[in-house]
Amino acid sequence: MSQSVARVTARPKISLHTLGVFCGLTAAVWLGSAEAPTKLVDVGFSPFILSMGMAMGTFVARWTVPTLLKGTGFLFSDLREKPHLLVWALLAGMLWAVANTLTIFAVRNVGLAIAFPLWNTNSLVGLLWGCLLFKELRGSAAKTWGKVVGGALAIVFGAALLAVVTVQQSAGTPGKATAGILAALGAGLLFGAMYIPYRKAYISGMNPLSFVTIFTFGELGTVTLLTVVNCGGVAQVIRQLAQARTMLFWPFVGGFCWVIGDLFQQYAAKYIGIGRGIPLSNTNQLWGLAWGALVFGEFTGLSGDGRLLILAGSAIMIAGAVSISMAEPPPSEMENWQAAMQRECDRYALDREQVAIVVNGDDPLSSNKHQRRWWEAAIMLVAVGVFAWLAVGTRAQHLSLNLSWMMALIVGTILSLGLCGTLLWKRTGFS
Repeated sequence: MSQSVARVTARPKISLHTLGVFCGLTAAVWLGSAEAPTKLVDVGFSPFILSMGMAMGTFVARWTVPTLLKGTGFLFSDLREKPHLLVWALLAGMLWAVANTLTIFAVRNVGLAIAFPLWNTNSLVGLLWGCLLFKELRGSAAKTWGKVVGGALAIVFGAALLAVVTVQQSAGTPGKATAGILAALGAGLLFGAMYIPYRKAYISGMNPLSFVTIFTFGELGTVTLLTVVNCGGVAQVIRQLAQARTMLFWPFVGGFCWVIGDLFQQYAAKYIGIGRGIPLSNTNQLWGLAWGALVFGEFTGLSGDGRLLILAGSAIMIAGAVSISMAEPPPSEMENWQAAMQRECDRYALDREQVAIVVNGDDPLSSNKHQRRWWEAAIMLVAVGVFAWLAVGTRAQHLSLNLSWMMALIVGTILSLGLCGTLLWKRTGFS
């Protein structure tokens, strides 16, 4: 105990709340960029095949990134200590798979710039579950509650504005617009429910890198099942994947980027809770709007009033998310967080002292020297090989885009990774 406390004291003085805010913002950048490849649905590719391509990318990323950062020895040790959380990680992956497929249908029907804010209503769902199940906001003053509730109402109002604009701009095909709206909102509900396993894992002391490694099996399995059932069987899926061979690199990269964003989102959920961390990461709509409007030209032909309403709705939603995320929990609320942690410790016979250390950003397992294994190098080589194999056969798709804006957004995405990754490593060692 004393050694762990000493290690925490020796780390930089950035607070866990501030670190969580940075993680949420970085998650927004990467999650927003990850959705850009879904625009390929506009050139005729099946949403299920695109979702399958993204799931393949996430599967590779969820093995390589944790292995690179911590090694398989650490991951296996962490998983052995919390076996009860394996099923929760699988469930989270299954929820993501269905929700992600719905987002692709939404992008096809109403466009990236519109669909993004609608499915980001998952912040409301996450806020509800955080309060009901994990005692978030309990014990806070009326001012804190006001920030959170006011932010939630702003998110709902902003989403309503965007939905109205969508229907108006798609007046000729109301069924298509309605289907897109419902798909986006359905994805929001499922994404919101997915955060329950997230928070349950982190108040039990599981490392996010371990969690996502198991998450990916539920994710890939569910996407595969959905694709096989909806595309006419295994043979048809293989045939369609072969036909899509020239573009699979892009959703694969999108899935890889999504994992990086999701990792930062999970660190945000760990350190500032799902009620605050998820709305902050949902500012990814800024990057969704940037990709949709600046790179893919989705606002072309939109009326001036329509553009103003979309921008106003987005600004209102962002203001609501910021209001929620900046409501730092007071000591009285933190006592309720600790009570939720104690409940998990009692339920699964966990060491409360050790879990408390991990929750505060210092994992005792990280201090143990875990020997690197030969298969870790093999995992990295296979990942690079898959990237290279997909890239070699890629052809340009018939999709209009602005290369200058695309490069600017890519540079910004990479810079955010370097900044927040450094902060996270120095403060917690990715614990």
